[in-house]
Amino acid sequence: MVGRYARSDDLKGLTQVCTTLVPFALLWWTAVWSAGLSPWLTVMPVLLIILFTVRVFGLMHECGHGSLFRSPWLNRAAGFVLGVVSGMPQYVWAQHHHYHHTHNGNWDRYRGPYTTLSVDEYTALSHAQQRMYRSKCSVVAAPLAGFVYLIFNPRFTWMKGSIGLLVHTLRRKLVQPAVSLRAHGASYQTRYWASQREYRHMLWNNLVLLSLWVLMCWACGTVRFFSIYLLSVSIAGGVGIVLFTVQHNFEHSYASDNASWDLDTGAIEGTSFLVLPRWLDWFTVNIGYHHVHHLAPGIPNYRLVECHGEYQHLFSRVTRLRLSQVLGALRCILWDARAQRIISVAEYLRRT
Repeated sequence: MVGRYARSDDLKGLTQVCTTLVPFALLWWTAVWSAGLSPWLTVMPVLLIILFTVRVFGLMHECGHGSLFRSPWLNRAAGFVLGVVSGMPQYVWAQHHHYHHTHNGNWDRYRGPYTTLSVDEYTALSHAQQRMYRSKCSVVAAPLAGFVYLIFNPRFTWMKGSIGLLVHTLRRKLVQPAVSLRAHGASYQTRYWASQREYRHMLWNNLVLLSLWVLMCWACGTVRFFSIYLLSVSIAGGVGIVLFTVQHNFEHSYASDNASWDLDTGAIEGTSFLVLPRWLDWFTVNIGYHHVHHLAPGIPNYRLVECHGEYQHLFSRVTRLRLSQVLGALRCILWDARAQRIISVAEYLRRT
């Protein structure tokens, strides 16, 4: 399967990037122009901007796996640009995402964007804390989670970490003036980045993005720009978080502890096949075929459908979720460590 389909095509990758960024730019121009006439006229372009932002993030995700293009340079360059557009430092994000792939289904190691609680952890919470946890994981709170994930956290962690780096370097320089600033900076350790390379990517992503913010505010007005930007990116981020969550949190999905975990079982029984309309598959770059993606992340999105079709006899134990079942899957937010599976709050209440 990998030998037949893990073959990237630079022309197809460039076509996907161009058919995403060009309409995205035109939609932004339309939204800014229509906002000057009537806010109601911006509804349709903003809805499309949200969908295209989801697609931008999906293509950035492909670059992180090195699968969108055959050329490593194209994956790095396009990944950086797409990361700026989506608001996420691509290289840093890719390192965290690789951790998810490496430990998929091992809920001792990785519990998703909502940090899914175990049954025992949930039971230990007060009623108010349980209610807060359920609210945090609901679809209503998804845009707020998207704002934190794509807009707030990447800027905050970079600024906080950079201030810590500056203070550390200056203090060390005062104590050891003969040592270079570079050497003092290299000794700084933080949880916000794991290497100097990660920090450089965070730095350049934020500098370019903040420069674009200033340019857009100058060109179309601060209120108009941020009204469109905050709304579209927050909702797009929320959509992405919901998609990711239901691809791993669904009724009785495989959720092992570290001792009995198996990677391939996690891909088959702990990853859903999200059956979406074809137009939504386009905007989500076929990420609904998540079981195939986890078995072989090197397969590019434009080969996932064909690969699934040829090898679907291997996927009989993969849970299929339709769009109408997404809200139900979002209620599966507890890890039953004893049964090694994910359960819903409703099932938890029936037991207790």
